[in-house]
Amino acid sequence: MKSRIDTQEKRNVLGMGLISLMNDMASEMIYPLLPIFLTAVLHAGAASIGIIEGLAETVVSLLKYFSGTYSDRLGKRKPVFATGYTFSNIVRPLIGIAGSWWQVLIFRVSDRIGKGVRSAPRDALLADSASPEHMGIAFGFQRSMDHAGAIIGPLIATALIQFGGLSIKTVFLISAVPGIITIILAWFLVVEKPKKKVSSGQSIMFTGSIKNRGYMLFLFAVIIFTLGNSTDAFLLLKARDMGIAIAMLPIIWVVLHISKAIFSIPGGWLSDRIGRKPVIIAGWIIYGLVYLGFAFASTKLSIWFLFFAYGLFFGLCEGTEKAFVADLVEGENRGGAYGLYNMAIGIAAFPASVIFGIVWEKIGSHSAFIMGAAFAIAASIILMFARKTYQEAQ
Repeated sequence: MKSRIDTQEKRNVLGMGLISLMNDMASEMIYPLLPIFLTAVLHAGAASIGIIEGLAETVVSLLKYFSGTYSDRLGKRKPVFATGYTFSNIVRPLIGIAGSWWQVLIFRVSDRIGKGVRSAPRDALLADSASPEHMGIAFGFQRSMDHAGAIIGPLIATALIQFGGLSIKTVFLISAVPGIITIILAWFLVVEKPKKKVSSGQSIMFTGSIKNRGYMLFLFAVIIFTLGNSTDAFLLLKARDMGIAIAMLPIIWVVLHISKAIFSIPGGWLSDRIGRKPVIIAGWIIYGLVYLGFAFASTKLSIWFLFFAYGLFFGLCEGTEKAFVADLVEGENRGGAYGLYNMAIGIAAFPASVIFGIVWEKIGSHSAFIMGAAFAIAASIILMFARKTYQEAQ
């Protein structure tokens, strides 16, 4: 029986990785080109990008909480996250038919609705599948595969534009191909063990999170950090303003995701060895330094270096933060815990992106990036006081 469970757990960790690989391949055929599509083709401004990305992330994060708690009450994760992957990969390619920035807003928000449905149940199932001593590396592997897809996607997009002579809109439509593969994998590759259902009165909102001071302090630190963590579309806009050619933007995006893929598994492994907090704090400090770098960058070469360094922040923090949630919250409430975590990020993401865009337009990119760095340092100080595990909160 033990070997059967071990095989099932390995299948889920591998399966989540492959699903993330294909989904991000489809998504990242679009995302690096989206700021240019909005500004150069549809003639939208930086503030419009902030509104689109901020609103999209806010909507998605509200759904992440409800889908997470629903999966707790249902006692099943797979049907919820597979539905989310299906919806996203049907809607996302339709950005290719948009003729105005508000149409992009509709399709982008719809795409993120699917992300909102899938993310918390997926993370909870991965946490349920991984053993505690390997939680960090399991999430690190999932993030590494996600970023591998984000490497392949832009390369495909670049090849289709540069060598195939296709338009940006056509590339967006072609992204439906890896999207269909994602849908198939989500429904048929992952398996799930029966688990205890959680009643509405036992939801994380009522008995788990508010009584767990370590978890709530962690959420507060995450919110402060996110207020300075605007959409990465601004980084691509900065690269273009520094003279990086439009055709090279997908390549610089690939450099970022190569860095993310390189550092994600070591980052998760390190958090299993020395603890989550030191790794997250180190990642947030690196984020602040990178944003200061963008504020004072003066050459194209420095932009390429900063994109690679930015990937180290993701490698240290993405998987580790999710593993930290699993440390802080008991298993039956993890769906809601991940939902609340993602909702907190999304609520803060909207004002973060909008304010960043406004500061960029009114004062300049220099001041906007310094502002982001300041929030990261403040969040690092707050995180020092969070507990390490949910047992410590009892």
